[in-house]
Amino acid sequence: MVQQWGVEPSDAVSPLVLALDVGSTASRGALFDAHGRPVGKRAKILHSFTSGPDGTSEIDADQVVTELSSIIDKLLRRSGPSRGHVIGGVALDTFASSMVIVDDEGRALTPCATYADSRPHAFVDVLRGEIAEADLHQRVGTRIHTSYWPARLRWLQAERPELVEQAAHYLSLGDYVLWKLTGTLATGTSSAAWTGMVDLRTADWSEEVLELSGIDRSKVAPIHHLDQPLSISVAGETAIAKRWPALTKAKWFAPIPDGLAANVGLGAADETTIGGTAATSGALRVLVRDLPERLPGGLWCYRVSHDRALVGGALNDVGRAIHWATSALALGSPVGGVRGALTGHGPGAAAAALTAALSAAPSSTTPLVLPFFTGERSTGWAANARAVFTGIDASSTGAAMARGVVEGIAISYGRILAQLRELAPGASALHIGGSVTTEHPVALQIVADTLELPLTPVTIKRSTLLGNALLALETVAPGVERIGPVHGGTLEPSEESAGYYRERVGRFEDVYQAQFG
Repeated sequence: MVQQWGVEPSDAVSPLVLALDVGSTASRGALFDAHGRPVGKRAKILHSFTSGPDGTSEIDADQVVTELSSIIDKLLRRSGPSRGHVIGGVALDTFASSMVIVDDEGRALTPCATYADSRPHAFVDVLRGEIAEADLHQRVGTRIHTSYWPARLRWLQAERPELVEQAAHYLSLGDYVLWKLTGTLATGTSSAAWTGMVDLRTADWSEEVLELSGIDRSKVAPIHHLDQPLSISVAGETAIAKRWPALTKAKWFAPIPDGLAANVGLGAADETTIGGTAATSGALRVLVRDLPERLPGGLWCYRVSHDRALVGGALNDVGRAIHWATSALALGSPVGGVRGALTGHGPGAAAAALTAALSAAPSSTTPLVLPFFTGERSTGWAANARAVFTGIDASSTGAAMARGVVEGIAISYGRILAQLRELAPGASALHIGGSVTTEHPVALQIVADTLELPLTPVTIKRSTLLGNALLALETVAPGVERIGPVHGGTLEPSEESAGYYRERVGRFEDVYQAQFG
């Protein structure tokens, strides 16, 4: 196996892949060689979602197009291939479950709604009254939820009929970016599946769900599988060659969601390994070749190509919840509360206070927290859920409540794992990556203890970009030996803590049923 991680352009092996990633907090890009090794430095542009108390969660789609165009410019200028190297592919992934509405001239009529936008929550119940959700779940792999398109489309038809009248196409963010960069209208199988509108068996748009959602096939983009590069129009090729001559020979691939890219980049590319993400949001996923006969009610199953599917569950709030805990609870302040937050103690003190809280032995006085700050996806799909704190008394500290948040996140991962084991009983390893694994590594021991499963952090910062590139390399550089992910030390679960977390899991379920059951 190739061991060297990063290489300079002069040492890269052709063909190269230019990989682009749009996450919740930034757009990123990097070049990878035929072995999957990053070439030179990556490029990154920070951004954030616009949110509101009504459930709004959006980002300007044209802003993202500008960010990615700038990243391509920077990569080709700063880390462009040396003489004799060829960029063989361009691969794009974005956060999933997004929507941009465009008119017949390709102009965005709306900002991009993100997976966390919960404004259509009332139409979740409307749709559940019109169709048997459990049966639909088995046919398309998703539940009815604000993260998916059916509820959003029905909400738009009721609340924004004038906008619907102008709509020529409904696109995922990646589809929109691709159209702007290449002039090609297309979506990846996985991006389409993440809308909740793709038939699991055919890997094509579900006519049943299109009709349920009030649109027809002409309003969505054609689906392309992982091994089907796009056919770029002459006009699109001319525009690409004019701005980016180094991409003249590159195959462009339809966009995919970051969850699929992350799993592959983490080294979780088959049924033996669970891929975990702990970033702004989180997930546990297994990539399978055979579709499950029956899908557990708390999980999703997305077709990602003609020969693969991804099963798992997602959490809206992981890094987002930890950030809330460290800031709102004024960790690191010697006084505490709002007054303490104003005393000038910075993020270093807050991080140290959180680390101390998470490193301490489990305590029965730790508040129990259901960490649904922006709603719940897996496993209960309570779209309008919000965080719940229980067991707080006059002696409870901000540090204890912050630990309760992290324990609640770990239990939420555990709820997903329990159902994943029904579909992938042979998955004995968990590889996890994302910003939380590097910024708050001590939290991972709590996750391992709660899941009672060995946990291996993937320490590279660009695992999603790597996975995106590896998928493209399957087509542009078949048969070439690939690099493996860079791992940290495996964390073994503590037998001494097992009883504590099992009791916590039981209490969590009791509170969940009382609040949202």
